[in-house]
Amino acid sequence: MSKFHIKRGDLVVVISGSHKGKEGKILEILAPKSRARVEGVAMMKRHLKKSQEHPQGTIAEREGSIHLSNLMLKSVHDASKRAKPAVVTA
Repeated sequence: MSKFHIKRGDLVVVISGSHKGKEGKILEILAPKSRARVEGVAMMKRHLKKSQEHPQGTIAEREGSIHLSNLMLKSVHDASKRAKPAVVTA
């Protein structure tokens, strides 16, 4: 098993891909695929069948996974040149 630069509970920033710039907390790490689920990022819809809990069925939203190479710790990102400085307008 390899060691990753992030772990569950860390605050991360997405640095590339369609969700670039979004931030969130790591919910889980999918080690065999080198991917992670980030809270509120890469949301996808899942259609659920009828059941006792949902008599009509439902469409549930949940987080998809993002490759670990596209994630960076928020603290490291803020300290780097990647973070855009705040624009001050006078």
